[in-house]
Amino acid sequence: MKLSLETRNRGDVIVVHCEGRIVYRDEAAALSRLVGGILQHTSKLVLDLSGVSSMDSAGIGELALLQTWAQEHNVELKCSGPNNAVLTLLSLTNLDSVLEVHPSLDAALESFREEQVCTDC
Repeated sequence: MKLSLETRNRGDVIVVHCEGRIVYRDEAAALSRLVGGILQHTSKLVLDLSGVSSMDSAGIGELALLQTWAQEHNVELKCSGPNNAVLTLLSLTNLDSVLEVHPSLDAALESFREEQVCTDC
């Protein structure tokens, strides 16, 4: 299954829902093109990985690259809903120590609200 990407606005957060595989060549490149453009126009982004069935080393590399780009653009990038296989890959590669990973999209969105409350303290 190829990768399909859908962008949604949830308040001031842009959510990119990923469905399929994030693997070498077209899929990983498509994700980078889309997210690279979004980073110019937002300060909060969630990659919803709940629909990702598999990921290879190119996909892991793309996630690391996107995190670097996000930092360069002062964008908070969070990932949500990875399945056990993707979560294991993130852990094995230590990418879960660089990326903020949440069990669900709602949890990722809630974490942005919690940060706002904290800054208002």
